Amino acid sequence: MADNNFDIIVVGGGPGGYVAAIRAAQLKMKVALVEANHLGGICLNWGCIPTKALLRSSEIYHNMQHAKNYGLSVEGLGFDLDAIVKRSRKVSRQLNGGVGHLLKKNKVTVFDGYGKLNGSGKVHVEKDGKGIADLTSKHIILATGARARVLPGMEPDGKLIWYYKDALVPDTVPERLLVIGSGAIGIEFASFFHTLGSKTTVVEMVDRIVPAEDAEISAFLQKSLTKDGMEILTSAGVKALKKGKESVTATLEVGGKTEEREFDRVIVAAGIVGNVENLGLEGTKVKVDRTHIVTNEWLETGEPGVYAIGDVAGAPWLAHKASHEGVLCVEKIAGTKGLHPINPDRIPGCTYCRPQIASVGLTEAQAKERGLKVKVGRFPFQGNGKAIALGEPEGLIKVLFDDKTGELLGAHMIGAEVTELIQGYGIAMELETTESELMHTVFAHPTLSEMMHESVLDAFGRAVHF
Repeated sequence: MADNNFDIIVVGGGPGGYVAAIRAAQLKMKVALVEANHLGGICLNWGCIPTKALLRSSEIYHNMQHAKNYGLSVEGLGFDLDAIVKRSRKVSRQLNGGVGHLLKKNKVTVFDGYGKLNGSGKVHVEKDGKGIADLTSKHIILATGARARVLPGMEPDGKLIWYYKDALVPDTVPERLLVIGSGAIGIEFASFFHTLGSKTTVVEMVDRIVPAEDAEISAFLQKSLTKDGMEILTSAGVKALKKGKESVTATLEVGGKTEEREFDRVIVAAGIVGNVENLGLEGTKVKVDRTHIVTNEWLETGEPGVYAIGDVAGAPWLAHKASHEGVLCVEKIAGTKGLHPINPDRIPGCTYCRPQIASVGLTEAQAKERGLKVKVGRFPFQGNGKAIALGEPEGLIKVLFDDKTGELLGAHMIGAEVTELIQGYGIAMELETTESELMHTVFAHPTLSEMMHESVLDAFGRAVHF
């Protein structure tokens, strides 16, 4: 039992858990990591990474379809769906192995099983219903993540009704595809299959797609997708799904009217729920609110010595937020000086549809809800030389500044490679860079990043190239 006493036990090996374990090991702690399924979690194995691999394939396919715009010719254009999926799975396996190597390198003890609290400072580990270890520690971090929300009557069957795991390993590119939900997961899968030829319909219950984004960016995306032939139904719902032998009949409610439509496949992307079951939370002071564990700013739960990070601890449900929380939690336990809680307004978010979306900070509506008077700057891709040279003139960068203080409140982008650009604004916000400093920063030419500069200039009536 002495060997099973640790400085920190981490339950869950996703982007929050494995990063927390490695950081703890770097701080010379004896660390145990309990993971039952895949090191790297959903993100690496069934989320962020494999979807990006799929989307990269569809992006290249799209560019090949438009080769003549670049003075090129392509003959016999087509794709091999099995090869696309195999590449995606290979990428995930490679990174999964990399996580295992990092844990071994940092001397983290990994237990292959399910962990649950078993009294104060204790974690019981089970595999296939049998106990395999009893661990003890003064500090236990819960990083069990989340899973797709299953809607009654719309349960996945792996054939006609898909959730994200099914959509990552499709057996076909459906001729007619229904996507329920237009958040990041739904709109990314809609983009992938639509690019490969599916006649795609997206149903969103609220009045606009990607509703977490700034309204202007949301409208821009909807216009772009509609122009590309995707059907977008907002303020709409799916009342029922009836499975046939090879298709699904969906009862849609749009504009107060009900209609039945037939689809070959349905992807359900209607949110997530935290993995809080079977964690031994009963009898503890850990509070759960709508399937997510409640924590304070240091990731501490109501139970002394028990912490929660990542998706199980609530929104935003982002891998990079989980990793940052893991580091913060461990460093707080270790007594590291100079720490400060995570500011949720400074966590960037990215959606890898085509065109891409990226944002950080407040939307214009959120800023106004807080009673802030804002200066808004915008710059279109069509005013940027690099964007035109790339053949990517569709897009917009929008920034918000506090009219009184000049603080950068938010940045919102849509267009090619904006997921790579957004971190510039993220750094600026974290450093509390002033509008004057941003305006006086020299941006390289020709780059897409010049639009970031021009949008700041525009907020103060000084844009040059549009």
